[in-house]
Amino acid sequence: MRTPLRSKRAAVALACALACASFSTVAAAQTAEQHALVTDSAGGPVMSGSGLCVHSGFGPAPSWTAACGGAIAPVAQYTAPRVAALAAPAPAPAYEKVVFDANVLFDSNKADLRPAGQDTLDTFVGKLRGLESQSVMAIGYADRMGGESANQLLSEERVAAVKSYLVGKGVGAERIETSGRGETRPTTLASECADANNTKNVACMQPDRHVFIEISGTRLAQ
Repeated sequence: MRTPLRSKRAAVALACALACASFSTVAAAQTAEQHALVTDSAGGPVMSGSGLCVHSGFGPAPSWTAACGGAIAPVAQYTAPRVAALAAPAPAPAYEKVVFDANVLFDSNKADLRPAGQDTLDTFVGKLRGLESQSVMAIGYADRMGGESANQLLSEERVAAVKSYLVGKGVGAERIETSGRGETRPTTLASECADANNTKNVACMQPDRHVFIEISGTRLAQ
């Protein structure tokens, strides 16, 4: 005759065996059902229009809902990191070369700037603003009246007067190149002013008594 203690142990062992068998059966059924699922390229379940999992023709026909009864989790797909678009480089500044010139007239046998000559130089200086790499060339001239050496000196004095005025207006002295050419390169022709050294001839040779100035430089293109 068995004792009550042995009977209890036997009963417990039997219950454990039945529970394990039941768990194994359920797990095997779920595994079979999972293999019967139709999955997409990412490993996720394919759903029907009614919200149920689509199954292949193999394996049992489970009654799972849209949750697919713990179907196999989809495989994570690699997503390449997004690279921010590089800003287009700013266009390089475009420069253009510019040239200005002016002509300053003088009285006969004089090297002093006349008011009209100062106005001409003021306008000229106004054009220099915004220019880079400036270089100024000033050339003095004289008419054919008087001696050659005296006219050479007069042309140099005239160009010196122009340079002094430009420097006073802020133009760098080192940027101004000067030259005196005396009576060697007159503007008028000898046949045009052939009279003697009189008032009429002085007026005729007025274009010869001048300083020509020219500036070249670069500035940002408009």
